Amino acid sequence: MAGSGILILGNMNKAGVAECIDSLRGWLGSCAEVLGVYPHVDFPQDIARRAKLCIVFGGDGTLLSAGREIAPLAVPLLGVNMGKLGFLADYDPEHLKRHLPDILAGAVSPIGRIMLSVRARSCGPGQGGCGCEDTVYLATNDVAISAGDPFRMIGLDVSRGSQRVARYLGDGLVVATPTGSTGYNLSAGGPIIDPTLDAMVITPVAPHTLSLRPMVVPAGGTISITATRVNEGTKLIIDGQVPQSLVAGQVVEVSRAEKPLMLFPHPGRDFFQTLADKLHWGQSPHHAE
Repeated sequence: MAGSGILILGNMNKAGVAECIDSLRGWLGSCAEVLGVYPHVDFPQDIARRAKLCIVFGGDGTLLSAGREIAPLAVPLLGVNMGKLGFLADYDPEHLKRHLPDILAGAVSPIGRIMLSVRARSCGPGQGGCGCEDTVYLATNDVAISAGDPFRMIGLDVSRGSQRVARYLGDGLVVATPTGSTGYNLSAGGPIIDPTLDAMVITPVAPHTLSLRPMVVPAGGTISITATRVNEGTKLIIDGQVPQSLVAGQVVEVSRAEKPLMLFPHPGRDFFQTLADKLHWGQSPHHAE
């Protein structure tokens, strides 16, 4: 791995995070140079570029936020779970102590997770008149369009490249990465996708028809979503964290981001074991093993 040290980021508003970082600071410094300790939403990019590894203390939401900032710098992340689920932030402090020396020695390699580049086109004159400009986001998990107040059905025309996919009428739409397939996509009835696949899933939310179901498509190409009918409160939401209002006539373009999120897997468990441990996937409701 390139870089010269460890960057430590944490959700300092989460209980126990600052204390955990303080307790590990000396040990981490004995393993490698610590470039600095910063909040996950406010850190210097020039220092981050020098990092060999970025360790993020918090929950999955913390890792998503940090990932959107760190991924373009091609610095791999390791998530230490201080939250509830810990699906992406797969380590706990004891596992960090056990596996970090091997990670720094190159015995464990980061895995690339595709990210989404999301461009919300300006509505322009005669298309709502909101005065908005093109905005580009990165998404680790998903981009969602939610109907919002007053919660009437909305209409979304979707195409992929020059091919029309469908008109979606309902409560909204989710476009998820394989990483995000276990999030909102799963709750909306979409499939679980192996996180290493180069694919995206398009999942309608409460569609007003029986003939629309989730679709898995290759990650190459651009998915264009045109808002044909919206509510006053309709929102475009990035990773469940970054909302933007959406008006009639606006177009949202979703494509694979130039750089993936590089994330260190837990050497002690694979993806399917994580599904079983965290989501109780495939386990009988009648007994525990």
